[in-house]
Amino acid sequence: MRRTLLCSRILLPEGWACDVAVTLDGAGRIEAVRRGFNADAEGERIAGPVLPALANIHSHAFQRAMAGLAETAGATEDSFWTWRDTMYRLVARLSPEQMESIAAKLYIELLKGGFGRVVEFHYLHHAWGAGRTDDSAEASRRIIEAARTVGIGLTHLPVFYAHAGFGGAEPSEGQRPFLHDVDGFLALLDTLAPECEAQGARLGLALHSLRAATPDEMRRILEAERTGGPIHIHVAEQEREVEECLAFTGRRPVDWMLDELPVDERWCAIHATHMTAGETLRLAGSGAVAGLCPATEASLGDGIFPATAFREAGGRIGIGTDSHVATDVAEELRLLEYGQRLRDRRRSRFVAGPGRSVGRTLFDAALQGGARAAGAGASGIAPGAPADLVVLDGNDPYLAAAEGDAILDRWIFALGRPAVRDVMIGGRWLVREGRHEKDEEIDAAFARTLLQLR
Repeated sequence: MRRTLLCSRILLPEGWACDVAVTLDGAGRIEAVRRGFNADAEGERIAGPVLPALANIHSHAFQRAMAGLAETAGATEDSFWTWRDTMYRLVARLSPEQMESIAAKLYIELLKGGFGRVVEFHYLHHAWGAGRTDDSAEASRRIIEAARTVGIGLTHLPVFYAHAGFGGAEPSEGQRPFLHDVDGFLALLDTLAPECEAQGARLGLALHSLRAATPDEMRRILEAERTGGPIHIHVAEQEREVEECLAFTGRRPVDWMLDELPVDERWCAIHATHMTAGETLRLAGSGAVAGLCPATEASLGDGIFPATAFREAGGRIGIGTDSHVATDVAEELRLLEYGQRLRDRRRSRFVAGPGRSVGRTLFDAALQGGARAAGAGASGIAPGAPADLVVLDGNDPYLAAAEGDAILDRWIFALGRPAVRDVMIGGRWLVREGRHEKDEEIDAAFARTLLQLR
């Protein structure tokens, strides 16, 4: 059924506008955007500022269950590699039902944080504790079902993972739940294609990392895959990875990837933290999106992505929440900017130029790059785009007193998650006044899961 939203303040592709009528078609897409409406116009009146919802371009849903539980110092210097041991212990205990409950809880949190779509980088294919199964598609089905239950848009990326390190190193016991051979992985993609289509999910694929797949395996997958969707890969996240890549290939990870793989606009390079100036320019020119997860990168001590140089070279970015120590748009964008400030010891780093809003520059970049990395097609509030909208709290005094891009600056740098009031996905209101209709049942299942896993 066609209906109209009457928006008092709304962020359109060309900028902020007042009193805009947005007509939605029966399929949950934007049919028309018209400036100006009469006081007696028919439609649903939206008082707060309206924004397009962003895509979260990197998620490991199950890791939300361990957020805050890897903060006890170890006997040696802690790093990504010691954190990973905690993650392996969680993986060994999870059941299918538990993973679905964790994902559903996370996806509600992401909606409430201003995300409208999640790109699930899914490598937990086989681990089910006492309920072990040989069906590697079951885990993906649990993710798809969690997204359907909650209503968030889903781009599903099954991950090819085969080795513990460069040169096809034998995987450790903790990694065995992640593993596929090439034929098994391609069969998994074929199995999931109709199931994703039936649920309205976008299917792509991911290569876990250069250390977890051999060059031959990666090439065979890329030559045979038929998803047509996004292709994501972890690359250059840690300095040790760079050192091992140099030792094995004689090249740094991003250089090797761009030299040896068909990287183009379908690709998203997750983290890409440790790049030379030359690699930064090459990645920016490749068309690939850099997938940044500032809260997780800070949590793991990974380092700071060269975002200012990448933007100046014309590179595209998207943001994700990765291990989900944070779950909202504002915190990720704020940390992205603050990391650049700490490195440079200057303010206003990721910005389009003098007199421009940092918040608006960050938001626009994450919107456009996120849509590309998610394979989501059109983005923004415009005809043909999905009606994926976020409404901020118009009664908040900070937002009530703000105009134009100051609304984004207030939200990102001062208010954060509490400012998100309503969220619409595909023309359906999923969050109203900060509540999701399935909060109670999903919260209860999640609480049971955490008690079982403690």
